[in-house]
Amino acid sequence: MAAKARAVFVCQQCGNRELKWAGRCAECGEWNSLVETIEQPRKADAVRLPAGAAGAGVQRLAELAPESLERLDVPLGEIRRVLGGGLVPGSVVLIGGDPGIGKSTLLLQLAAAMCCQDRTVLYVSGEESARQIKLRAERLGVRAPELLLLAETDVDVVLDAVERQRPGMVVIDSIQTMYSASLGSAPGTVGQLRECAQQLIGLAKRTDVPVFLVGHVTKEGAIAGPRVLEHMVDAVLYLEGERFQAYRILRAVKNRYGSVDELGVFEMTDAGMAGVDSPSAVFLAERVARAPGSAVTVTLEGTRPLVVETQALVSSSFLAMPRRSANGIDAGRLALLLAVLGKRAGLALGNQDVYVNVVGGLRISEPAADLALAMAIASSVRDRPLPDDMALFGEVGLGGELRSVGSVERRIKEAESLGFRRVLLPARNAGGERLGSIELTGARTLMDAIELCL
Repeated sequence: MAAKARAVFVCQQCGNRELKWAGRCAECGEWNSLVETIEQPRKADAVRLPAGAAGAGVQRLAELAPESLERLDVPLGEIRRVLGGGLVPGSVVLIGGDPGIGKSTLLLQLAAAMCCQDRTVLYVSGEESARQIKLRAERLGVRAPELLLLAETDVDVVLDAVERQRPGMVVIDSIQTMYSASLGSAPGTVGQLRECAQQLIGLAKRTDVPVFLVGHVTKEGAIAGPRVLEHMVDAVLYLEGERFQAYRILRAVKNRYGSVDELGVFEMTDAGMAGVDSPSAVFLAERVARAPGSAVTVTLEGTRPLVVETQALVSSSFLAMPRRSANGIDAGRLALLLAVLGKRAGLALGNQDVYVNVVGGLRISEPAADLALAMAIASSVRDRPLPDDMALFGEVGLGGELRSVGSVERRIKEAESLGFRRVLLPARNAGGERLGSIELTGARTLMDAIELCL
């Protein structure tokens, strides 16, 4: 007797299946994540191969000839940097970001740029009609005769179109709108996401066609759907930035073919996304001279040094628990620096509100920015500005000591190119009194740095 379809409740976070609905998932503990799904019976397994046939594709590693990885050239330099130098044939890239941040705009521009290299690109949209995409293309000035549009949500129709057209690249906007008729659940559920992604990944590996998947994000900022979706693809990119600012940052959090430390900087204009060749100059463009609470640091993102301004505002608090606001840095890192400043440097911050901001919407996770952040806070407390021509970098330890950082010469050369003449850094990194036209000032502790500058 043939098995019948049945209703199960599937967690949209971890994929756990329950026969009855519950307010909280028993596996991951997420609330209100169980969604009813109609589970169709699986088809009978295929006949197994004879003994010995299953190992026909097994090869010895030592017998494989080394081959260089040929990447497809990506005309947009910032995307090429984040991908690690180009697009690998057959790779699957998942790109996420907040609604309205510019994911579809960026990928439409990338598709048009790839078409200019005599490649056919298939742009599949499950959220917009072909006419709506045409209107956006006209606004962006996209003129690409080799760009093919398909407004479809059935993944089987998409797979058939790719097999027939054999494009040079495929864009799926978005993976949450795709569904497979073999499953009875609605688009966007765990089962549909896993099934559609698996079929698209299999197609990419089989045909060597690179595929870009647009992913929705949750309110926490993670890509919606099961975590396994990020493990299945080759690269995961996030498009970040404040909606009311013009700059966007493309950051890789996973890349099987390159570094995850690289980032690309774009400016949102009326004509779409424009790559920023010198992000450091952009981040410092509106810096106010001789402003207390302002410090400039040189952070390293992959192979790219970035000169950014950090700002701090310290004011008297009228609350029982003073405010601690961190924009662009980890809140735990701010709490650590405030504790070191209070214990080691003698700054009374227990009754002060502290606000810290990284200008330009950039998020810094590197410890080398500790010194600049701490000095910006001390500058605001004493209401005395730091020297305008000085950049600072170094890691602050719990004992108030300044610890050395890497890639010092690259950081200093980037600061020198922007007109800075002095650099305050850990004593172990100083090595001498000058490097080129830059005057180096080494400090062993955070207290020494405060005495030297303030």
